[in-house]
Amino acid sequence: MSAQQSADIVVIGAGIVGALAARRLAQQGASVLILEAGPRLERARIVAAFRNSPLKGNWMAPYPPSAWAPHPIYVPKDNGYLKQAGPYPYQAEYIRAVGGTTWHWAAQAWRLVPNDVRIKSLYGVGVDWPLTYEELDPWYQEAEEILGVAGADNTGSPRQHPFPMEPVAEPWSMRRFRERLAPVYPVVANTVARNSRGYDGRPACVGNNSCQPICPVNAQYLGINAVESAEAAGVKVVPNAVVYRIEHDAGGRIAAVHYYAPDKSEHRVTGQTFILAANGIESPKLLLLSASSKYPNGLANSSGMVGRHLMDHPSTSLTFYADEELWLGRGPQSPSSINTLRDGAFRSQHAPYRLDFTNISQVYSVTNDLIKEGVYGAEFEKQLRWRAARQVNVKNVLEVLPNPDNRIALSSEKDAMGIPKPEAHYAIDDYTRRAAEVSKADFARIAELMGGIGLRYSAEGQFANNQHITGTMSMGNDPASSVVDAFGRTHDHENLFVCSTGVMPTAATMNSTLTAVALALRTAEHILPAKQARTATAHTSHEAGLA
Repeated sequence: MSAQQSADIVVIGAGIVGALAARRLAQQGASVLILEAGPRLERARIVAAFRNSPLKGNWMAPYPPSAWAPHPIYVPKDNGYLKQAGPYPYQAEYIRAVGGTTWHWAAQAWRLVPNDVRIKSLYGVGVDWPLTYEELDPWYQEAEEILGVAGADNTGSPRQHPFPMEPVAEPWSMRRFRERLAPVYPVVANTVARNSRGYDGRPACVGNNSCQPICPVNAQYLGINAVESAEAAGVKVVPNAVVYRIEHDAGGRIAAVHYYAPDKSEHRVTGQTFILAANGIESPKLLLLSASSKYPNGLANSSGMVGRHLMDHPSTSLTFYADEELWLGRGPQSPSSINTLRDGAFRSQHAPYRLDFTNISQVYSVTNDLIKEGVYGAEFEKQLRWRAARQVNVKNVLEVLPNPDNRIALSSEKDAMGIPKPEAHYAIDDYTRRAAEVSKADFARIAELMGGIGLRYSAEGQFANNQHITGTMSMGNDPASSVVDAFGRTHDHENLFVCSTGVMPTAATMNSTLTAVALALRTAEHILPAKQARTATAHTSHEAGLA
């Protein structure tokens, strides 16, 4: 075993959430060490890998897994890392590397709506959060200031201060959706962590239309930006450190974490406070792996809820040809949506949803369709031009309720390091399926307003996964039914905190990253309060240098 390492605060996971929590704590004077299972990546190599890959529609292609820290891969075939125990496949995609999965996110940075945290009280479904939207508001603001969120005033989520930036320039296709669907459906600009002008030393978006798998110009805020800002604040990052056990003392306090280097040499890291900041699959896996004679069911698991309440945002969709040329593919990939269906009395009967328009170039998918249809020569070129100019897609983003039977467990299979793989148990219940049926009427009406022909709905009963891994370590006031409290502290271990989308008790309808960052900043404040008023600091920084 090598020499021990130590820090005031040890963070497991160098994604956007862990890095920004670490940054904040380092700014308060703490020594902070981040352990990341995967390697450090170079943006230029990722950009080159994307441009040279024939799999342009596969956003994982530029991110091959490392042997010591594998992650799920499904194309061209399933690598078998995330085991499926049914009854419905949960094919999550995520990246184990410094910077984490936001290397290739869509940068949608939506807030929840206030009623999302009270659905048990208001609608009799799911659970209430142990905090209010009003308590989250200043942390949302700080997160938006750091990430550089561009947004409009008509998002439906109340706020006390304006967005850091005005919306990114509206693509022509989204303008036509907005104009032709009004007043039946209000189409709004998505709130995104993407620069609409120079901000925080990064350039404005120039519309490369490759936000996923990689923004080549650094206009989109990624986890690596968070890591670099954390390092500038004094945080030390150790890549290729595969944590496989969290060690506790006789009193239940966390004493150390143990990791393997790629050569499987063992290392032990001590600290005063520990933050588990991997995603909603790898974090519960690690807690379950750390079972001991004192905690035979794993750490932080006296409630039996570690790994349970797995959620996401499944989608069904409609693809059709509009009656005018829209030429998707100019500007950001996911710029606009309809968000008026996120809340209402109907939530007692079926899930709410958001309707999201893609702006991904259709040339690749239309080309593949034509080849499958056996179209060649001059007719191929004619059809490609006509279809690629008019083909559009709209999808729903559905809420899934917390269900303890949906969970991450340990598989009997092990990875190359001898660590059990994660195993998903997942189902989509009638509450979500009813909403998918309801949304078909919206799909049809949208197609009608766009003069749509050639309507193709996604296969009946089939849902796309949106990679918004939520739940599995839910927060709550009752230690018998939750894993962490309202500040992310585990009920069972006084010095172990969780910063992750995994602490969200419900999934609502919005991409979960911004909420996880806001919660992590709040947790960091709880661990080590700022010496000055937080909001004043954030606004001063914004006014002084970020704009």
